[in-house]
Amino acid sequence: MSDRSPGLLAGLLDDLVAETEVLTGLLAPLDDPVWERPTPAPGWAVRDQVSHLAYFDDAATLAATDPDRFRAETAALTARLDTPGAALSDQIAGQYRQLPAAELREWLGRARAEYVRVLGGLDARTRLPWYGPDMSAASSVTARLMETWAHGQDVADALGVRRPATPRLRHVAHLGVATLGFSFIHNGRGVPAARVRVELAGPDGETWSWGPSGAPDSVTGPALDFCLAVTQRRHLDDLRLKVTGPVAAEWMSIAQAFAGPPGPGRRPGQFPEDP
Repeated sequence: MSDRSPGLLAGLLDDLVAETEVLTGLLAPLDDPVWERPTPAPGWAVRDQVSHLAYFDDAATLAATDPDRFRAETAALTARLDTPGAALSDQIAGQYRQLPAAELREWLGRARAEYVRVLGGLDARTRLPWYGPDMSAASSVTARLMETWAHGQDVADALGVRRPATPRLRHVAHLGVATLGFSFIHNGRGVPAARVRVELAGPDGETWSWGPSGAPDSVTGPALDFCLAVTQRRHLDDLRLKVTGPVAAEWMSIAQAFAGPPGPGRRPGQFPEDP
């Protein structure tokens, strides 16, 4: 669907709410000490994954309700950082590390509900500022869904829980494909002219595809594996993806569906329990 499709934003918000419920379902039974359990993200506990989501929900709501204030606050904050992307996330994690688990739960619930309420009143094409280029309201919701799923994966990994793949992964996969050029730019590389064909097996047996059929560069395999790759939640060596062609191979070695500088990703074999 394009940003002009009727009902697009409402459907995206419904999927965001559903993905949020999966995460909050993981968090609900946790005793306070479990919130301190390390996740696969170096230096981050379960609590840091939650504060990260809540903080950027509030930021995304501010971007929608007061763009000028968002830009001013973002400029002031990033001006104090040597490496704005990763350092900003770590600074936020440290700033809220002392919050009790109950307050983190409440913050995430309140911030997400307000974001959904505010974005629900916008046109899908409305342009909103963010930490990189401006984006449409539809892209903002897609990004929040991707972040919820990706940081939820870190929480699930910390808890030793496997989440079933759902059709909502299509949003994550779409963002992963759409950010091909940004992945090269963020890594200081020129954006290739060649197009890449992506064909993924969705969790319900359907095929999701992007790019020209018959392109010499391609990525094929399970949608879940592709989403784990572009969110850097699994190392490419541990995934069931077939990558063909030099452009596709370079892309998948640096792919990131998130904004900011490249992340460290995950080590090969870090999750031996995966199939």
